[in-house]
Amino acid sequence: MPTLSSPIATLASGDAIEIKPRQLLGIALWIAGTGLLLAQGGDLLLAWLAERPMVGAALRDGALAALATAAGTLPVLFARRLPEAAHDGLLGFGAGVMLGATAFSLVLPGLESAKALGHGPWGAGTLVAFGLVGGALLLLVLERLIPHVHFDEAEADGPRAATLANPQLQRVMLFVLAVTLHNLPEGLAIGVGQGGSEAGATALAMGIALQDIPEGFVVAMALASVGVSRGWAALAGIASGLVEPVMAAVGAAVVGSAAQALPWGLALAGGAMLFVISHEIIPESHRRGRETLATLGLVGGFAVMMLLDTALGS
Repeated sequence: MPTLSSPIATLASGDAIEIKPRQLLGIALWIAGTGLLLAQGGDLLLAWLAERPMVGAALRDGALAALATAAGTLPVLFARRLPEAAHDGLLGFGAGVMLGATAFSLVLPGLESAKALGHGPWGAGTLVAFGLVGGALLLLVLERLIPHVHFDEAEADGPRAATLANPQLQRVMLFVLAVTLHNLPEGLAIGVGQGGSEAGATALAMGIALQDIPEGFVVAMALASVGVSRGWAALAGIASGLVEPVMAAVGAAVVGSAAQALPWGLALAGGAMLFVISHEIIPESHRRGRETLATLGLVGGFAVMMLLDTALGS
C-alpha cells in the first residue's frame, strides 16, 4: 500500500514530485470526467445564474477576491524571505481594511436596510447588534469544530486532527485550513453586500480584494519559511482563497431570496469579520513587539477602505 512518503510528503520537503503512470492515468480520467460534468451542467448553471443576477455578481466579485489572493502568493516564487517588519505591517494594513469594510460596507448599510424595512432607530440598532454577536459566535463555533493551527502555536486548535505520517505536512495542512476558515466571512460579506447599492458592493469587493493581496503573500511566505517548496506554498495560498466565491454566492442567494435577511446577513458578516480581526490578525501583528508599526498599518488600511467607500459607494 502506498504511504504518505511518496508524492504528498514532498509538499513539506521541497523535493521533486514523482508521478507514476497509473497515477497519471487516474488524474487524466478525473480531469476528463470533471470536464464532462461541467459541459453537461454548464448550460443549466448559466440559465440559473441568468435568473439570479445578484448571485452572478457575487460570484464575479468573489472570484476577484480569490484572484487577488492568488496574485499575492506569486512573489513567493522569487522572494527569499519576508522581513518580519513587513509581515507585521501588512497584517496591520489588512486588519485596517477589514475593519473599514465592516464599519462602512456592512454595519452602516445594515442599519440603513433595517430602517428601510420599518424598524425604528432602537429596533435597527438592536437587530444589527444581535447580528454582530451572532456572526462572531458563528466563527467561534467553527474554530472549535474545524482543526487548524498557526505556526507560532505548539498544538492545533479545534478537535484533534487525524495524525499524518509527516508532522510538518500536518501543520501545513492545518494552517491552510485556518486561513480558509478566516476567508469565510470575507466571501460572505461580498455576497450579502450585493443586497445594497451596486456602488457599495463594488467598494466592498475592491476593499476585500485589496486586503487579500498582502494576505496571500503573508500566507505563502509563512509556508515557505517552514520548508514548504515555493511552488506548493503558492498553490496552498491560492487554494485558501477559493472559498470566497463560494461563500459570496451563498450570501447573495440568501439575501436575494428574502429582503428581511439583508440586515441580518450584513450584520452576521460584520460580526464574523470583527472576530477574525480581534482574535487572529491583530494579536499576530503584535506578537513580535512591533505594535506601533502594525497599528500604523491598521490606520492606513482603514483610511484606504474609507476612501474606497466614499469614492465608489456614494
